[in-house]
Amino acid sequence: MIFLDLALKNLKVHWLRSFLAILGIIIGVLAIASMGILGHSISLLVANVISDVGDTVIVTPHVAAGGGFVGDPRVMVNARIPESDLDVIRKAAGQNRVIPILQRAEEVTFGDDSGYVTILGLPADEITFLLKIEDGQPLRENAPGCLVGHLLAREFRLNAGSRVSFGNQSIRISGVMEERGLAADINPDYAIVVTDRVFLDMFVQEKEYNQVIVKISDISQIDQVKEGIDRQLNRKETMVDITDSRDLLRQYDEIYDQIMTFLLGIGAISLVVAAVSILNVMIISVTERIHEVGILRSIGASRREILWMFLIEAITLGIIGSGIGGVLSIVGGYFISQVAIGVMTAGTTFGENASVFGPGSMIFIVGGILFGVIVSMLSGLYPAWQASRMTPIEALRHE
Repeated sequence: MIFLDLALKNLKVHWLRSFLAILGIIIGVLAIASMGILGHSISLLVANVISDVGDTVIVTPHVAAGGGFVGDPRVMVNARIPESDLDVIRKAAGQNRVIPILQRAEEVTFGDDSGYVTILGLPADEITFLLKIEDGQPLRENAPGCLVGHLLAREFRLNAGSRVSFGNQSIRISGVMEERGLAADINPDYAIVVTDRVFLDMFVQEKEYNQVIVKISDISQIDQVKEGIDRQLNRKETMVDITDSRDLLRQYDEIYDQIMTFLLGIGAISLVVAAVSILNVMIISVTERIHEVGILRSIGASRREILWMFLIEAITLGIIGSGIGGVLSIVGGYFISQVAIGVMTAGTTFGENASVFGPGSMIFIVGGILFGVIVSMLSGLYPAWQASRMTPIEALRHE
């Protein structure tokens, strides 16, 4: 207790120096924990997105630069799946539901406003299966009309009965779709949906599809369906790319690991800088107190007690700084995560229920605190050892 009191007394006497060392630890722990929470929150958001289509196999046309994830801009070229290949996919899928998707970007006029919007063409009987109507009526096979995405309708104040113009035609809005959020198959929130017949008539093109969605009734059949499609269409050369949610998760996990390594590396650098500051503080403290060490050694203090006296100073700095940094990281991590999720979801309500804190997040906070304490202890170890190795005579002679 005597040596603990001496250590704490020295920290109080040199409070400014101690405060600056503690501040470095706070920043380092805050950086590690906040960056970890940020990465974890984004991971949960993406995992929720992919789990929403866990029963889905996505078939896209293969191109030379293909092989990337769904939505990869490298595969967004003028490549499509012909009707003949669609028939093959249906046979390979068996009793599972097969939904061909037509898609193109088109300039759309909303009253006095205009802009390029994704137009999706789906079979009429599949529209109600994939999408839910928030306001208005679903599309009918032979009746002209369109559905608009929730966010598109909100931005341009559209509702059932309004009219929009695209493809040199004015078309009535039959209904507004419920917000679906980000997904790995289609993202209709900022899109306009028409039946495939209206799409083909409006844009005068062959029945060639941008992608085909296969909804698997029995999840255990996913590999079997994928192998069947691959065996039929990719026998001689790769004609289509076939993915499911597990592939997307694997791809994301690889990206997530790289991002987390980078983010945690930034935080670790901050703590290394703080460690240098503590090392400097402890070296100065030892240098200033050599005479005190001589007195303590001459009255019977052991080398071990001298070592612990200085080591306690470094550990105290680490505990205080890491504790404050851990508390602040809860607030900082939450704020950063909410901002990042808001950016990723473009202000939609999809990210509102995204989990920010959980066991995974607390691991980063606890890990940051422990890392801060350990780094502080290691920073003070050498100066403390140096002080403990002094003999009473050489310490008392020091001026």
